[in-house]
Amino acid sequence: MTTIRVASYNIRKAIGTDRRRVPERVLEVLNEIDADVIALQEADRRFGVRSAAIPPQLIEKASDYKPVPLNVQIDSMGWHGNALLVRKAAEIGAHDVLHLPYLEPRGATMAEVAVKGARLRVFGMHLDLSGLWRRKQAAAVIHAAAQREAMPTILMGDLNEWSADRGCLADFARHYSFAPCGRSFHARRPVARLDRIMHCGRMTLKDCGVHESAAARKASDHLPIWADFGIA
Repeated sequence: MTTIRVASYNIRKAIGTDRRRVPERVLEVLNEIDADVIALQEADRRFGVRSAAIPPQLIEKASDYKPVPLNVQIDSMGWHGNALLVRKAAEIGAHDVLHLPYLEPRGATMAEVAVKGARLRVFGMHLDLSGLWRRKQAAAVIHAAAQREAMPTILMGDLNEWSADRGCLADFARHYSFAPCGRSFHARRPVARLDRIMHCGRMTLKDCGVHESAAARKASDHLPIWADFGIA
């Protein structure tokens, strides 16, 4: 059985709790976590050409990661801010962007990855502030996952859900299990589990948590979450 580590991180466009944009700090945190696959939210700047919050050349130089190519916008790393990073040694298979129903522009990303001899499918997302639209978006992601060939599948991202088990959480729970990572927002004093990692029954959760290093408490207003899975 192979152990794969995944992580989800809302990097807030690389703007830290000190209101400074320092992408190097985000990469420092990602290197600390040492995950094999990472879902990022708010990975692109909000205005103008929506360029990547972390320059691609910096990712290449200062980390062991490469972005999944989404081929949406030339200067962006993500799709509506959602991006996936994988190990440089990983093989990227099918990958796509998902168009979600929205009140404000939202999307999700998907990639099938071969890493450490295991294959898995990963969805990354950042759901709406509105509970009604979150549920519609959750339904769209669940439907998209169900249309694909069965394989170990992970869904993760910032769900923007403040309740403990209602709304979109209940919708996802009918199909996937949640990793009990912990509270990730606000980075200075975490009070809510806005960021979540979910998995199908084809993999075994081995460990999970919130990464609370000194760098993580400064790099963004969210703390990253991580989970280790065993995949046959």
